Amino acid sequence: MKRMRRTLAVVALTASTALALAGCTSGGGSDAGSGAGSGGADKGAVAMSFAGLDIQIWNDMLPFMETAVTDAGYEFVTDDPKWNAQTQVQDWESWIVRGDIKAIMGYPVQSDAMVAVTSQATDAGIPVLGYGSTWEGVAGAVVLDHEADGREAGTRAAEWIKEKYGDEQVDVAFLGWPDTDLGRLRGKGMLDALDAAKLNLNITEHKVLSLDDGYAAVQNQLNAVPNTKVWLAIANDPALGAYQALTDSGVSPTDESMLLVNLDATDAELEIIAEPQSFWRYAFIAPARELAEANAQMLIDAAEGKSVTDETVPTVEVTADNADQYLLANQ
Repeated sequence: MKRMRRTLAVVALTASTALALAGCTSGGGSDAGSGAGSGGADKGAVAMSFAGLDIQIWNDMLPFMETAVTDAGYEFVTDDPKWNAQTQVQDWESWIVRGDIKAIMGYPVQSDAMVAVTSQATDAGIPVLGYGSTWEGVAGAVVLDHEADGREAGTRAAEWIKEKYGDEQVDVAFLGWPDTDLGRLRGKGMLDALDAAKLNLNITEHKVLSLDDGYAAVQNQLNAVPNTKVWLAIANDPALGAYQALTDSGVSPTDESMLLVNLDATDAELEIIAEPQSFWRYAFIAPARELAEANAQMLIDAAEGKSVTDETVPTVEVTADNADQYLLANQ
């Protein structure tokens, strides 16, 4: 009888992970109220507020956003709340009183904490836009379907497992993060896809967020279940940590018996996936340039008084065959 058995292993959190628990994310690169670029301030300014600047893909997105915004004649303003919701609120309040901000987009540290300041901005005639999520008062958002993305990654993993191992029991490590909507929905999609495949899986769940957490999760997993062959991660940082831990433990980068699959990727991960026969076989990503251009266009449209609606950026499947084309240097 095919079965899927799941257990839970919680990895000790690093200090940076604990900080992330309290908050949200960030973006930008300059302090609140300062411009990220020198060009195109003729029409006023638009602002982008990520929860924290320690997320590489957000840093990858900012130069693309700045180029599009300044080419359209606006100054590009950013901040770094460092995962502190109150700091993010204060940054937005300072933008509202500047007098030249025409639109604000953000990925909140805590969505509910931004409702009041969003109302203040709207009352001041400044439309507020969401990135990755929406909350009360948001005019429109660039969003991702996290559960569908997780399901797609889980389905691909199940297909590989079925082809490689058939009805044989396979030990699987799942690197998830259920404390945010993104992590919870991606994890649900992945695990639901595995469950639907009716494979003979022994799944151990690890609660991880950072690269260090991913590294530690592999060490703990190999100590407890040394024959683990499949590694699934809901984000790129823990996946990269897992890859480094596996290769440090002696696993060949081209081990035919191994599978690593994840969501999201920066150049660091794409370069590994691009290597022929890499066991990091699949990633499902919304490319940084596409996300940035969607964000920038929505900011420009809102600043110019045009109506905006939610826009979903689909993910693409990345393998060794196409990884090179998504490297920032090749875009």
